[in-house]
Amino acid sequence: MARIPDTFIDDLLHRVDIVEVINQRVPLKRAGREYTACCPFHEEKTPSFTVSATKQFYHCFGCGAHGSAIRFLMEYEGLGFVDSVNELARSVGMEVPLESGQAPQVEKDQKQPLYDLLEQANRYYQQQLRSHAQAPTAVDYLKNRGVSGAIAKQYEIGFAPSGWDNLKQALRCSDEQLLEAGLSARADSGKVYDRLRERITFPIRDQRGRLCGFGGRILAGDGAKYLNSPETAIFHKGEELYGLYQLQQAERHPRQVVVVEGYLDVIALAQHGASYAVAALGTALTSAHIRKLFRVTSKLVLCFDGDKAGKRAAERSLEQLLPHMQDGRQAEFLFLPQGDDPDTYIRREGLEGFEAQLMKCEPLSEFLFRFLQQECDLQTMEGRAKLAERARPWVNRIPKGFFQKLVRDELNRMTGVDLPENLETTNRREPRPRGQAGSTDALSTPAQPNRPLRKAFVYLLNHPQLVAQISADQLALLSDQEGHGMALFRQLVEFYLRSTDSNLSLFIEQLSDSRDASHLATLSQTEPPAGDPASWSAEFCSLIDDLTGVIHHQRGRLGDHHRKRWNQLTDKFTKEGLSPQEQDEYRQLRDHFKGQSKQ
Repeated sequence: MARIPDTFIDDLLHRVDIVEVINQRVPLKRAGREYTACCPFHEEKTPSFTVSATKQFYHCFGCGAHGSAIRFLMEYEGLGFVDSVNELARSVGMEVPLESGQAPQVEKDQKQPLYDLLEQANRYYQQQLRSHAQAPTAVDYLKNRGVSGAIAKQYEIGFAPSGWDNLKQALRCSDEQLLEAGLSARADSGKVYDRLRERITFPIRDQRGRLCGFGGRILAGDGAKYLNSPETAIFHKGEELYGLYQLQQAERHPRQVVVVEGYLDVIALAQHGASYAVAALGTALTSAHIRKLFRVTSKLVLCFDGDKAGKRAAERSLEQLLPHMQDGRQAEFLFLPQGDDPDTYIRREGLEGFEAQLMKCEPLSEFLFRFLQQECDLQTMEGRAKLAERARPWVNRIPKGFFQKLVRDELNRMTGVDLPENLETTNRREPRPRGQAGSTDALSTPAQPNRPLRKAFVYLLNHPQLVAQISADQLALLSDQEGHGMALFRQLVEFYLRSTDSNLSLFIEQLSDSRDASHLATLSQTEPPAGDPASWSAEFCSLIDDLTGVIHHQRGRLGDHHRKRWNQLTDKFTKEGLSPQEQDEYRQLRDHFKGQSKQ
């Protein structure tokens, strides 16, 4: 697949003004050198969303959202990476190249006929609902389900009559085109036929409003009750959500989104004024669905039937939700009375009754503990130990933060066991002590602001020209040092060595799928001590000397430790022999000392 060159991305981010891009969508206010606003990605009353004109990126101190202008369009508009790049490039009059030499317009033009064909099919289906001789059956079904003409028009509901090749005849297109768009299917005999026959049709639009697929509800016969478009170049069932486009037309970032099971659940809720529901497309909620929804709102309510099947579906969703539960996000579970779904319930009880049910939702944390406590007798030590062991992998799925800590604290209270912060470390080698050089905490611990590595980051992020003060010998020492924090610092140094004019937002964009990006975004907002270029240079050089000095000292201590361990193993080898694990350690130390003798 063709790829957009990094050099073009760098050039694009230099030409685009992120302040202008964001201000067109979220009104910004100047605050000193930065711009602020209430964050568009979570609810808040006091602005914690900042945009830096000098560094060309945004960062929210409330929910941790951060990134470049590209990332902002992806999160705010719900666009993919390529679409975001194309959108920004058009705004500054640039043409996007691809490394294969293929122009991006070619790929777009290959997909556009599919979108066009689906729109034609949609108009055909809607026309059939109005005028086909078989349409009364579909109309009666919709009326019996309480669907009004106005809501049917809003959601573009249609009807696919019986017949094998209605679309081919009506749209005057080939079998290959219909198959590629997912509108037709091929039988075992090789015959191509209309995929949606004798069904009510529900067009599925992506977040940009493009029609990418269909769902169909059978009216008669023994076929599947609901049928969706197959996977195509423009339709991916595990990523799309029915009703999300319509929801965002009503309110771009609603206070909450309710996730239901079916098309008619979404439609019934919208008809009664609950225009905040979406549905997965005949599949369990996926990680891609959850990511997309949390870009739209900070609170999800997952609605299930109250029977055993609903409980099982909720448990599956719980597993998908936990990795996305960053601080500031909420998820709740709503179990309707047995025998009800959102459609039947809101038609009987109305909007007020449904929203009364929403007030009774079970928070994710309570549902998690209720699920984990099954078959665990907390009156016994064995039951409490079973709960602690069972909870371990579930709690570890939650991102580190206040929410994970609160869940862990509650687990400690319930079991009476003071569980370690990282539950995976139980009965294993202790993790590296906090604050040791090169650890991630060297970046993220605000309680120790004088840490040399952290201060070096702050100086370099604010004054990239200081990279010239690092000598080749010092860079070699830094390159040999292990530890995540040091590796990240080395990456930043190498980034600025290529060009001190490089846009920091590009570097952060490259790290956007890791916690490093959030740490760097926070650190870049930290101002170094006031001074002039000479004082900054002197302080930075002192910090680099401190860091490389620590490395020299650690190497000396490590050498002493290795020598002592080598002597222990050699002595044991001559007296009683070594275990397989000790033999491996012996060989590693032997190779280490051989390598040193060659230097």
